[in-house]
Parts: sequence; C-alpha cells; structure tokens
Amino acid sequence: MPHPSTSTASLRQPGTVILEEDFQQFDSHRWRVETEQPQHSQVVTEQGRLIMDTRAGMTVWLQQPLQGAYRIEFLRQVLVAGEANDRLSDMNVFWAAHEPGSAALNARDGVLESYDSLVTYYVGMGGNGNTTTRFRHYDGSAERPLLGERLHAADLLEAGRIYRIRIDVNAGATEYWVDDRQLFSQALAKLPAPGYFGFRSVWSRQAISRFSVQALQEVQR
Repeated sequence: MPHPSTSTASLRQPGTVILEEDFQQFDSHRWRVETEQPQHSQVVTEQGRLIMDTRAGMTVWLQQPLQGAYRIEFLRQVLVAGEANDRLSDMNVFWAAHEPGSAALNARDGVLESYDSLVTYYVGMGGNGNTTTRFRHYDGSAERPLLGERLHAADLLEAGRIYRIRIDVNAGATEYWVDDRQLFSQALAKLPAPGYFGFRSVWSRQAISRFSVQALQEVQR
C-alpha cells in the first residue's frame, strides 16, 4: 500500500507505483474473495503466488479502488496437473468496476450473473471451455455488451504457460495486453469513474504473481 504520508498528487505522477503485491501471505484487508462453492474452493498463497483453486465461480477483488489513469500488471498461469479443479479455461478479469450511484462495492456470491448490475470492463480469456476470448463492458443492465471477440488458438489458453497481463486505463482508451500484444482496446471519451479490479475464474486452478498498479499520464488520445 502507499505510505500514509504520500500525497494524492504524488500518486498521480506518471510512473509512480500505487500498489505492489508479492503474495507472501494472503491479506484479507487488501483482497476479498467471493466464491460460489466455498466447500470445494480455496484461495491460498505459496511461493509468492496467489492460488485461486475453484470448483465454480470465484472473484478475488482488490479492495482499494483505482482512479485516474493507471496500469495494472501481473503474471498469471492456468495450472493443469490432474488436481480436482484443474481445467484449462476462464482466465478472466474485471476492472473499473463500480456500483451505479455508490462508491462502495457490494459483496456477491461468486455467481457470474450476480455481477450484472455492475458497471465494469471484463475480459474472459479462454472462456467457454477455452473456445472464446471476449471483451465486454457491463453497463448495469445485465446485457453485458460485447466489445470484441477472438477465437483463434493463439488468443486462447495454453496449459502451464505464464502470461504477462497488462491493463491500461486512460482518458482516451482502455486496453488489454497479453505478453506485449494488444488483444483489445476500447476508445473512451473520458476517464472511467473510480472502480475496482478483480481476478475472476470458473472451475479452474490458477497462479498469480508480481501484481502491481502504477500511475499513467492522463492524456487524451
């Protein structure tokens, strides 16, 4: 977390690290878990990685809202080694998520439909049993408008591959990058409202590491 003496203005300087997470332990003040089947799912940390091991829907929310222009980066891997919840599917994320008319984020049960009332961006990479990679903007209406779709094998998941994910939010666009390759971009008229970031999956076991958020320059493209 930023040092308490760090000013809000200094946090907005381009390149300033807003947050870093080494996952040496699970910090329940920083992260909130919502899971559909808690009896068959768990979130643990091991060897500097956050492990999402879930039988059904699960979202792990960063409890610090993000605002302005920023970049989110992390490594993520779908583990397929014969364990109970192993399945090559659903390396998903929410970002800029907020409740219409409220600064707080309501708690939910991990079922995907329970997030329909949010305003948020969402990428489902390798969804539907690793057959689709889709970019959506939830607008609070449960319609989940589709902004982009990729169906080629190169845009789906590989078992065990460690992906470097980058999400940029700026006044001109929000972008989703995988290993320095832009998969999706959506033009914006202005910066999104302050919102939350969440790791999302359905029936899989995944490892996440080297999570960070840094400020970007707030420029119109």
